[in-house]
Amino acid sequence: MSFEIVIGLEVHVQLLTRGKLFCGCENSFTHEQNTHICPVCLGLPGSLPVLNREAFRLSVKTALALGCEIPELTKFDRKHYYYPDLPKNYQISQYDLPLSQNGYLDIEVDGATRRIGVTRAHLEEDAGKLIHGQGASSVDLNRTGTPLLEIVSEPDLRSPAEARAYLELLKLTLQYVGVSDCNMEEGSLRCDANISVRPVGQMELGVKNEIKNMNSFRGVERALTLVGQSLVRACDAGEEIRQVTWGYSVDKDRVFKMRTKEDANDYRYFPDPDLPPVQVARQWVEELSRELPELPRARQERLRNEYGISAYDAGVLIQDPAMADYFEEVARISGAAKESVNWVINDVARHMNEQGIRGIKDFPVSSQALAEIISMSKDNRINRTIARKVFDLIIQGDPEAPAKIVERDGLAQVTDTGAIVKAVRKVVAENQAQADQVRGGKHSAAMWFVGQVMRMMQGKADPQAVTAAVAGEFGFDPALLQKKKKKK
Repeated sequence: MSFEIVIGLEVHVQLLTRGKLFCGCENSFTHEQNTHICPVCLGLPGSLPVLNREAFRLSVKTALALGCEIPELTKFDRKHYYYPDLPKNYQISQYDLPLSQNGYLDIEVDGATRRIGVTRAHLEEDAGKLIHGQGASSVDLNRTGTPLLEIVSEPDLRSPAEARAYLELLKLTLQYVGVSDCNMEEGSLRCDANISVRPVGQMELGVKNEIKNMNSFRGVERALTLVGQSLVRACDAGEEIRQVTWGYSVDKDRVFKMRTKEDANDYRYFPDPDLPPVQVARQWVEELSRELPELPRARQERLRNEYGISAYDAGVLIQDPAMADYFEEVARISGAAKESVNWVINDVARHMNEQGIRGIKDFPVSSQALAEIISMSKDNRINRTIARKVFDLIIQGDPEAPAKIVERDGLAQVTDTGAIVKAVRKVVAENQAQADQVRGGKHSAAMWFVGQVMRMMQGKADPQAVTAAVAGEFGFDPALLQKKKKKK
């Protein structure tokens, strides 16, 4: 019998607000432990929570970006459970009336597009953080009360690869909307996964297993792969599948059983008596909808259509909105979109990685300067070699504009046919052994002469003119060299 994997993801996203969800404490946990807490965070007697309007606004914007429905009424509930980093012994969350529901994300895997449903996106407070090490454990409550948006997908994912694609697109969408930094290493975006196995063709879901607190794309994909393989093996062997909560060890690349999972009834949900229901005005929702930026998939499609670049190149660009902005400015100024995208995703990206530059705003070559380099190359005022040299000079701190660097250093491309032919004849005369190979029919050896002439002319000669001059010197069609060059 054949089995299929069914996956749903629960993604927890910390929102970019100055204060916590229900109090005025600073929303930061990078300081000394337990320094950003108050009676409301700790749930001390007599303390009253007050909803952070900005957190609610960011949550609704996110829901709109995911195509969710926003009901006119929502409320907050108490979710009861005990854990050392939960000082109130309950978490303020949303149960039966979430702030949004019925959304979707369209993912692409192996060239096929699939729509993955979003069941709901609801707002809740984060718990604290347990710290283990050196034979002792401690709790840091700075994170307690941080605004947390939980985004729950439908069980529409059918492979670990699809789960990863969904998570990557969701993270990118959140960054475009500007609701979170999505720093997975710091826990700003964490993921729980529900996975089950069923016979192919069966509609009823299998027994659910859960994998908790994964914080990397690779970790999610690997953990789902390992648990999925374990469940399929058990089904093949006719074993009973039990409801289990798993953990994943990145260092050991293995999953381990943590506990059995509670049902929703075990949480004893009931409406929070200190927080009134929230009426959501339609006009306000419409205003937020108009504030939404161009989202990743829409931008990818527009870049392809507007600039004529490949789906792959557009996909690389949209991974960083600021980088995509940089490309669009370079392409607009230079009028050379394909050359611009090659420079941006290859040369610019490489230098940023090598120098540890995290954002394009800190890159020393402005969009204006790169566009000028591309324009000069396109107009044959400089060749590709010189363009790279000018690019490198600016990276190294040269304050001049590209055109002034070319003029100052005498880097303009040599197109004088007489000077090029003279250089070719000199190189041929000094290298008769290699010349005899070419005359003997080994046309590919002529490219060696092209390189020598370019070196003699300090890389400033027009490569096509040099190729034509070398072919002319030996009496054959320059197209033969071009074909050899392309094959190589």
